[in-house]
Amino acid sequence: MVRVCKMYYYESWTQEKIAEKLGVSRPVISKMLQRAREEGIIEIVIHDDDHEVSKLENELEALFKLKQALVVPTKDLNKELLSSAVGKAAAQFVLKLIKNGDRVGVSWGNTLYHMVREFPLEKKENVKIIPLVGGTGNYRNEMHSNQIAYELSKKLGVTCDTLYAPAVVETEELREQIIGMPNISSVLQEGENIDLALVGIGNPYSMSTMERSGYLNEQVLAELEELNTIADINSVFITREGTVTEHPINHKVIGLGLEQLKKTKTVVGMAFGLHKIDCILAAVRGEYINMLITDESTASHIIKLTNNAKK
Repeated sequence: MVRVCKMYYYESWTQEKIAEKLGVSRPVISKMLQRAREEGIIEIVIHDDDHEVSKLENELEALFKLKQALVVPTKDLNKELLSSAVGKAAAQFVLKLIKNGDRVGVSWGNTLYHMVREFPLEKKENVKIIPLVGGTGNYRNEMHSNQIAYELSKKLGVTCDTLYAPAVVETEELREQIIGMPNISSVLQEGENIDLALVGIGNPYSMSTMERSGYLNEQVLAELEELNTIADINSVFITREGTVTEHPINHKVIGLGLEQLKKTKTVVGMAFGLHKIDCILAAVRGEYINMLITDESTASHIIKLTNNAKK
């Protein structure tokens, strides 16, 4: 009986396969598993995190006036499984948000990459995916907005635009020249008329996609830190208070500006991990997002910090 239980529960064998292995009929195996439960050899425990997670979601929504928060239960998961769990939950959440006829804007980063990776194949009608920020380079191309837009469009069976430009250029003059090009300006104009925006919330000092893509060096990082910069959205840097950082780099970004982003009806911010706590707080303080996807531990720390600050 114990052997049958191990094969069924530990090794995920089907009852038919176990029956064949042991030379008995499938009903014999079914009865054996039932008897094992009755005799206490097998105990089935369901870990229900729904109540605690729902409580965190409600608290986030109330604290920051969010339309909706999704907190992903991630207790005891390692880094790889954590990324996958958040990606799967984010994919299902976003799938429900996308309606036929929508224009969906996407930024870039690790969380969006995992979301698209886990996205199911589900055909939508008359939907278009638009990259909200430029992105070129040799590092982790799969995390860039153009690639994320392309991969998401494939999963939905829809079309997408491509923004053929870097996220950040060398000078303001070059930026003006590039955004004046017809193929660039048309995509940026599309970005101003989206129904739904999916944006990552970056930390420029820890595991930064922008730094690893070559857009940031030590000098710029030091200058940003001195200006109380804590996060980036759409490659635009913001301070701890949520205001746009007064640094020249923000005038060299090719993408949808944050004030324009605020005009979008639904903006889903995605970020997880304790190194993103202050980044998420800055994003909600600046009111750049009105929905949030994060993990359980991060949500819990954000709520605790916010409540302690009020005391």
